[in-house]
Formats: sequence, C-alpha cells, structure tokens
Amino acid sequence: MADTEKSFNKNILIAVDESDNARRAVSYVGRMLAGVPGFKVAILHVVPEPEDDYFPSAKEKEEWLSKHVQKIEALLEEYRQLLIEKGFDPKDVSVRSTLRYCPSMAECILAERDATHYSTIVVGRQGLSRSEEFLFGSISSKIVNHARDCTVWVVE
Repeated sequence: MADTEKSFNKNILIAVDESDNARRAVSYVGRMLAGVPGFKVAILHVVPEPEDDYFPSAKEKEEWLSKHVQKIEALLEEYRQLLIEKGFDPKDVSVRSTLRYCPSMAECILAERDATHYSTIVVGRQGLSRSEEFLFGSISSKIVNHARDCTVWVVE
C-alpha cells in the first residue's frame, strides 16, 4: 500500500459559526456522506479570544464568554443532531469549541486541522461582496489557498 493510501483517513472537520452558510455546510455533509461507512465528523467552532482592552473589566469579559460558550454549545449540539438525523451514527459525530487568540480565523481553523490530521475541511462561504472580500479577505479563500495535505470543501 502506498504511503498516501496509508495516511488517508475519512475524518472530516466542519468549521462552523452561527451563519446560514455554516448550517448549509453541515447539511451538505449530511446529504453527501450519511450512511457511507467509515466517516467521522468533528464540528468545530473557534471562539476568538477578545483583546484584553475589549471589555471594561475582567468580570464583563468572563460573563460574555460564559454566555457565548453556552450559545455555541447549543448550536454545536443542534448541528450534531442534524447529522445524526441525516443518518450518521452518533458515535461518529463529535463537537468541539475552542477559545483561541486568532489573528486570522482561517489560521486557527488550519492549526486545528494540522493538530488533528483531518483529511477534509468543510466551510461555508461567507457571502462577502467582491469589495468586502478584497478589503477583508475571506476565511474560505484563505483556507483554500493555505491548506496542505487535505481536501477543502466550500459550501455556498
């Protein structure tokens, strides 16, 4: 067996946020792969760590983080259930939320992929206008341009 065949795995990382495009990405994976044996899916949400001076006090920062994490945990479970309803075995679908300093969300997603060795990254397209994409960049475009040793699916 060739080295590339040995290293191939059927692990998929779906990077999500609260957008409709993220929901479409999860649904797409459910439609495409549910019932196909051997696939494992991790649904990831990266919480960008706020700058120290963003909140007036540490207490307000902690309160915001606590509320945000609760909201994201509910969202991740909703996405997980969506995949299970489409036919994925519950043991093959995991969720993960991580708090990280992110100079670029794309960098954080790619770092997570590199640490976990998923063979495929799935992201929803942001829906930026051409001028917004030019000015701010697109997470999905950055992932497509910088990902190595994996497949990238961008769902619109």
